[in-house]
Amino acid sequence: MEQWDKRLLFRQDFSITVNNDRSPLFYVFDYGVRSDSMNMEFQHFHDFYELFFLVDDHASHIIEGEYFSLQRYDLVLLKPSCLHMTMYPKGENPKARLIVAFRIPFEMPGLERQLKRLFTIFEQQPPIFRFPLEIQMKIVDLFNAIYILGNELRVGYELMIHNKFLELLWLLCVNRKANTYTKQEITDSITQKIYEVTSYLHTHFSEELRLQHVADYFTVSSFYLSHQFKRVTGLNFVSYLQQIRVKNAQQLLLYTSLKIKDICEQCGFSSFSQFNRVFSKFCSVTPSEFRRNSDHRSEKLLRSLDPERNTDATPSKALQSEDEYRAVKKKELLTTETVR
Repeated sequence: MEQWDKRLLFRQDFSITVNNDRSPLFYVFDYGVRSDSMNMEFQHFHDFYELFFLVDDHASHIIEGEYFSLQRYDLVLLKPSCLHMTMYPKGENPKARLIVAFRIPFEMPGLERQLKRLFTIFEQQPPIFRFPLEIQMKIVDLFNAIYILGNELRVGYELMIHNKFLELLWLLCVNRKANTYTKQEITDSITQKIYEVTSYLHTHFSEELRLQHVADYFTVSSFYLSHQFKRVTGLNFVSYLQQIRVKNAQQLLLYTSLKIKDICEQCGFSSFSQFNRVFSKFCSVTPSEFRRNSDHRSEKLLRSLDPERNTDATPSKALQSEDEYRAVKKKELLTTETVR
């Protein structure tokens, strides 16, 4: 791909924050360089939007169990509750990326319709954008303008950052037909097969799914599928499926008025007792307690829930932020070196 001399101004571990993540409107722009040692072992999700901008040559993203390869200046747009994780290639130099976590309220008099139309780009399938050079240059220009605002901190910089980011979303929206991203197959056929399985689980979790049935569907032995599934995802088949179901149950409990019995059925649990048991294992509270306690809407609480109820354990990898996971990995490496 043709390149140009313009570079993103953001520097290592530089971040810009506008409001906190409980505010109706907030932004966190986080630039960093990451290596494969920071790869998460399971996908996570959150209740705000995320824009991932790859600044380096290549990496990959897992979205709802499906694998996508990325190249320089690709953008990944993630709506709330979307399970995802970034994967950085093993044995290579660390890769630079810019992540924007944000929430923008639609309740703006006279602009509700336009804002909702703007956010339809997050419904794109897959939600990944790859643009020609001319549009890439405009994207980098807008990010650099945001960096300057966040670095100088002049009066009213928050408002102007909001303005520039809306302009960025508008740029993506009006140029969506210029998107040239196409999904590439994984060269490792075994890994490709497992990600086909995980994608299948994410779209069929409400059905009765057993390891043998899924193995038969993908024409492999259940033993082989179980072994390779754990190798690729870091979790066994049952735990992975349970996390998907619990994640979807959480969203229905928080943002709908459906009866808990109906949520249990919609999320694929075989009985109400199983629903209570599995949900409590991952969330340390029952579904009804989770719904009653408004504090569970806090992303901080969701991230701190531990599936094993072990106060000394690290948070569930499905609910950790990337930076939390990075801190845990660093602590583990230091502990290992001390033991040696």
